Amino acid sequence: MPYLVAPAIPAGALAATGQPALPVVGGALLRPWLLTDAAAVREAFEDPAIQRWHMRRADSVAEARGWIEAWRSEWRSETGAHWALVDAESDTLWGRVALKSFALRDGTAEIAYWTVPSARGRGLCPGAAAVVTQWALHERGFHRVELEHSTANHASCRVAVKAGFEAEGIRRGAWPHADGRHDVHLRARVRSPRPELSGDGPTATGAG
Repeated sequence: MPYLVAPAIPAGALAATGQPALPVVGGALLRPWLLTDAAAVREAFEDPAIQRWHMRRADSVAEARGWIEAWRSEWRSETGAHWALVDAESDTLWGRVALKSFALRDGTAEIAYWTVPSARGRGLCPGAAAVVTQWALHERGFHRVELEHSTANHASCRVAVKAGFEAEGIRRGAWPHADGRHDVHLRARVRSPRPELSGDGPTATGAG
């Protein structure tokens, strides 16, 4: 039985193009992941805050390399897009921003992010999240980008607000953490007339 509504993004439209690099204010760049980033990813996941909110750690460089291989494959399968947030000059890893759980027919995706301790407090994370969201909504045909974070993750909440995500509700007991189940804030941005880029403010780790 045929669908009566055309897909928001035709299958193959993303995979047919290369994943772009996206500049971010503050001397940062979002670029596709490289396998050579594995050591920096393993080091990032030694941070207690990243471990707490992302509920995982990397026990070896080889394990981190496997994560990167999976992240890279999602662009080819049109199920997600993952970027390394780096210093545009030195290529030092500052964090990660990802669009996950693509639903191309509906034009929806979820965003996640984290930053290393040395990159926090400079507005990089909200700026990067805003850039990725605007790319998705205004250049690639997505209609809605969702963001979820634990209600106890106040730093991620600040990033979400600064990146323009509006609160829609609370999912009770949605996520298991090491200290028990957490309620989760659900936020979203939907396509509208193109907003001005912004992102000044503190950075933090986020869901994903």
